[in-house]
Amino acid sequence: MRQPPSVDAWGGGGFRVAGDWRPGSLLILDDVARPWSPVSLAALTPADFAEVLANRAAVEFVLLGTGLVPGLPSREIRDLLKGAGVGLEFMATEAAARTYNVVASEGRRVAAALIAV
Repeated sequence: MRQPPSVDAWGGGGFRVAGDWRPGSLLILDDVARPWSPVSLAALTPADFAEVLANRAAVEFVLLGTGLVPGLPSREIRDLLKGAGVGLEFMATEAAARTYNVVASEGRRVAAALIAV
């Protein structure tokens, strides 16, 4: 049975996930939270989604937390995910963390790619 971790808090440069503090940006993929290297939307590259694409059978769509404010990821990233058949929703990190909790609790196969704030 799936047990996706919950994002309990965010801010201060990291996240509290299932009760544990994790500094820096965060990728939750296939119900496993792991460090993620991007520090800003401007620094985001297609290579940052390599793990998502390698595990795309486990992902319906990616919730991208873009930082303090919503922002549009590059066309290159949008086209990469679309071409792989992976949906993309992007919003401020706070909204993406809250949305991830709801969607994951519904049993959806979602990846959360959250830039730390």
